[in-house]
Amino acid sequence: MWSNFFLQQEDDGRTGMQSVGGAGGKSGRTGKRSRPPRMSDSQEGKIKLVFFMALIGVTLTVLGMGTEFWVELSQSKHYRNNQTCEMAHYGLWKACVRTLWVSDIDPERESCGPADLPGEANCTYFKFYTSGENAVIFKKTTQKNLHIAGAMLALLSLFLMVMGSVCITMSLSKSVPFFLKPATICFVCSGVLVLLSIIVFHQSVLAFLASDHSVPLHHELSWSVACVGSAAAILILGGILFLLLSLPYNILEKCFRQQSSTEA
Repeated sequence: MWSNFFLQQEDDGRTGMQSVGGAGGKSGRTGKRSRPPRMSDSQEGKIKLVFFMALIGVTLTVLGMGTEFWVELSQSKHYRNNQTCEMAHYGLWKACVRTLWVSDIDPERESCGPADLPGEANCTYFKFYTSGENAVIFKKTTQKNLHIAGAMLALLSLFLMVMGSVCITMSLSKSVPFFLKPATICFVCSGVLVLLSIIVFHQSVLAFLASDHSVPLHHELSWSVACVGSAAAILILGGILFLLLSLPYNILEKCFRQQSSTEA
């Protein structure tokens, strides 16, 4: 009788140890954190290619923001009835008034310019950001509120470009696609802000021209705006491509599969 009792106790102890070990193994497996998915070599190559394209957009934005060829303002080349005429061009930070020789201007052109012709130039930085004074060019007064708003939008877009570049760098260094979605938001928003900066700047130019009508001027947006506008399109496209690369599946392949299944 006692031998049967001891044998039963040993069997109960073994089953208890097995149940405890099984529960511990399950808890250990459930408590273990799952690692984030790592990107493949092909996906990493695509991200680097799109990042290079986005860096081109950043470079064009910096080039456009740093130059003073956003708009060109030209008098008639016969306005002063002498051998010279005046024109002006300015950007976000600086304005230049140039005196050109009428003989160097295309005979078919009615206004003074373009700005790349040789002549005497007088460039000054705007005092919007220091003393708050408006600039006067050809008896017309700039609108500092609109001008400052356009400049602040451009600077904010540049900050978002830097943040997006940091996200892509971290994603490539860690080899995880987690940071692609924040980079998408940064690049798309920066492109939209660049476009808003161009719109606000153009409104400031129109307000500048409407401030005085005694001196007729011909105005046109110059190559700096072309650089910034191209940069905005590149940044928005880059952000969309980063979003597509962050998805766990290929949208094109999925669409083709659905189309083939419906045809079958």
